[in-house]
Amino acid sequence: MTGKITTLLFDLDGTLINTNELIIKTFQVTLQEFLPDRVFTREDILPFIGPSLMETFREINPAHADEMRAFYREYNLKHHDDLILEYDGVYEAIRALYEEDYKLGIVSTKMYDTIMRGLKVTGLDKFFQVVIGLDQVSNAKPDPEGIEMALSLLNATKEEAIMIGDNYHDIEAGKNAETLTAGVAWAIKGPEHLAEFQPDFMLEKMSDLLAIVRDEE
Repeated sequence: MTGKITTLLFDLDGTLINTNELIIKTFQVTLQEFLPDRVFTREDILPFIGPSLMETFREINPAHADEMRAFYREYNLKHHDDLILEYDGVYEAIRALYEEDYKLGIVSTKMYDTIMRGLKVTGLDKFFQVVIGLDQVSNAKPDPEGIEMALSLLNATKEEAIMIGDNYHDIEAGKNAETLTAGVAWAIKGPEHLAEFQPDFMLEKMSDLLAIVRDEE
């Protein structure tokens, strides 16, 4: 794939904002509530980061998946603003891309309102023209639906786009949509895990994107 990159699509959690501790804590509390006889370590919870909540809870406890999702969301929103953190250099890199007139979008497995809350808390909301949440698509990543919707709304093509994320769902979704893909080395599961899914690029820091898009011009 060659040509100028004009469009950058990002996952949210673990990519643009550090919600890892919020997510892990929320899973711990939810699982303790519904499965008090089982012990889930941090390592047990890591695979739950990335897939949609229903996908995860249906695997763990299908009879109570809806209740678990509702409980999770209530706790997560209550503690959201206190537990999310910023990644070094993300704000500056996104601002630079925005100021250079790149098209920027979010494609996440979170609900739209929760995405916007995270973006506003970190001051990133003003940079993204399109935000696609789980409640706006029929099929979550790695299905390409969200990416294809974002590209359509941004009036962009797959040939000029790159999908950036911290989980294999992001890389697979990009590949399924036939865009370029980039993993982030600060992913909680580590760059080695992401590398197994063969993204086109691995970002050591978000500002690496600036070099990549300029090199493609």
